Amino acid sequence: MKILSPALSQLARIRMGRIEHFMQYPLQVQQQVFQNLLSAAQYTEFGKQYGFSNIFKIDEFKQRVPVHNYESIKPYIQRVMEGQQNVIWNTPIKWFAKSSGTTADKSKFIPVSIESLDDCHYRAGRDVLSLYYNNLPDSDVLTGKSLVIGGSHQVNKLAPDSDSYAGDLSAVMLQNMPFYGNMIRTPDLSIALMDEWEEKIERMANAVIHENVTSIAGVPTWTIVLIKRIFELTGTDNLADVWPNLELYMHGGVSFTPYREQFKKLIRKPNMNYLESYNASEGFFAAQDVLGEEGLLLFLNHGIFYEFMPMEEYGKEFPRTLQLHEVETGKNYALVISTNGGLWRYLVGDTVQFVSLAPYRIRVSGRTKSFINAFGEELIVDNTDKAIGKACEVTGAIVNDYTAAPIYFSESGSGGHEWLIEFETMPANLETFIDVLDSTLKTINSDYEAKRHKDMALRRPTVRVMTQGCFTEWLKSKGKLGGQHKVPRLNNERHLLEEILRFVEKH
Repeated sequence: MKILSPALSQLARIRMGRIEHFMQYPLQVQQQVFQNLLSAAQYTEFGKQYGFSNIFKIDEFKQRVPVHNYESIKPYIQRVMEGQQNVIWNTPIKWFAKSSGTTADKSKFIPVSIESLDDCHYRAGRDVLSLYYNNLPDSDVLTGKSLVIGGSHQVNKLAPDSDSYAGDLSAVMLQNMPFYGNMIRTPDLSIALMDEWEEKIERMANAVIHENVTSIAGVPTWTIVLIKRIFELTGTDNLADVWPNLELYMHGGVSFTPYREQFKKLIRKPNMNYLESYNASEGFFAAQDVLGEEGLLLFLNHGIFYEFMPMEEYGKEFPRTLQLHEVETGKNYALVISTNGGLWRYLVGDTVQFVSLAPYRIRVSGRTKSFINAFGEELIVDNTDKAIGKACEVTGAIVNDYTAAPIYFSESGSGGHEWLIEFETMPANLETFIDVLDSTLKTINSDYEAKRHKDMALRRPTVRVMTQGCFTEWLKSKGKLGGQHKVPRLNNERHLLEEILRFVEKH
């Protein structure tokens, strides 16, 4: 298929004109998206309730429609799941992306319309390829197969007599994917949609080792599990030996920082490329447009209208939100979206920072509920991922997974942070690892540095080394094994950390 590469490359780059348009005219494009959304939904029950037909300005929209979290918009979604239509969107919604986002027991069901599939998720997927070819015009990535490591929930009917279905976003997308998408992906749907994750890894590894895989897409943790099983089957320790034409790994869901060095060891190939995307059940929001540089290009013409809530507004009954022309670089914002899937002023739960305003590029800095601020240190996942990365670099360690929570003040001393860390490769010196972790956090977070001054509010971090596989076993015990499920990095309370410790002690 190499002879087809120039033609495929040209097709992938045709989309660049539209991408460059929203990069050049971001405010105008977002205004048009806003108008299209309200026009489409004006005669829905939600649209009538809030008077969409006579809203002409964004400020009016923000005054009338409250910011919703999942619990507040759930009654509308529940009605659609029961078969009612024209409630939140004007075309039939029969698909729901089942999402937890955390290890909480309660699942979320995100409505997925035909428009959100075609004009958001699939369009964004094509855009990612266009951006990649824009970086590397001579790429052969489309001449082979893309190994897609999707979720762990098969699509299931919501009720025996229902014509509505729910599953992981990846499963919903695979079930509805155009024929040409299935032509370039592997493994077969019968494996890709398997619900039992351990058997799925085994079947997947055996099915794909003889394919010409040129790209991989998946969450780092589960991609590593699959790669290690492939190594066991093939007797090599370099994935380039199995797939010599492999050139691209597309990742998202968690920060790649703690995993980067591990992937370099697993895939020892000088021209291997890594591309980050931000694809959630609610929408495909952004992707890396310049390889090797920080920042994900915000997709502005994919049926999503964006607002950005300053974190000091989070938790208020009537929070203030900003538009693109009002944001600043380096500040944390909670992401608020209105979509062509019927979500209105919906609080996604992620926090982002802008790294560029021309064009608008973001990075995912954490979760609105994933932070530690027990002592005014305002520690976010972006901070801890960078600190872990630096400590690994200095000590030669490789971290598989980690979580952290506060140690509260007591009569015997000041507070602190307790870290549970699972190492793939232990640091040359654990004390040095902790020192570098601590010093890096001081360097990149002034609030943490102030609280650490003379150990008055925060003492040196406490690190517990966990046995390999313990986080995976804990996730398995929660029924959250595989796919997008992951261990929460930071918790402002200790209950989750102590639950993991109790589980490890029992097993």
